[in-house]
Amino acid sequence: MPLDISRNVSIPDNEIELTAVRAQGAGGQNVNKVSSAIHLRFDIRASSLHPGFKEKLLALRDRRITRDGVVVIKAQQHRTQEQNREDALARLRELIRPVLYSDKPRKATRPSRNAKRKRMDSKTRDGAKKRLRGRVDH
Repeated sequence: MPLDISRNVSIPDNEIELTAVRAQGAGGQNVNKVSSAIHLRFDIRASSLHPGFKEKLLALRDRRITRDGVVVIKAQQHRTQEQNREDALARLRELIRPVLYSDKPRKATRPSRNAKRKRMDSKTRDGAKKRLRGRVDH
């Protein structure tokens, strides 16, 4: 089942490499026997993503992306392998999703004549206020 990133974009399962490894840290006797952590590897350059998306992903300054363009995510928060698998896939989805949407280009606008007049009036008022703060002669 492919990993859905958005309505139009999904990644086929064969492009995502999931490996079960032993989790680090405390966990009692069970932690030394069970491989519940998940190592996820996703090669951006070899993927079927649109070339524009690949470019944006590779340009990201994220420590999870190696110099070779491979996303490496290690999920070991949960006790079960399945929960860690879902967590790793969700984190990959959250890494890729912002790249799919581009910012709307800014449309240049000009301040109205009334806005300019108000600005100048407030500057005049502020200047007069500051002039009154001067030294007082008795």
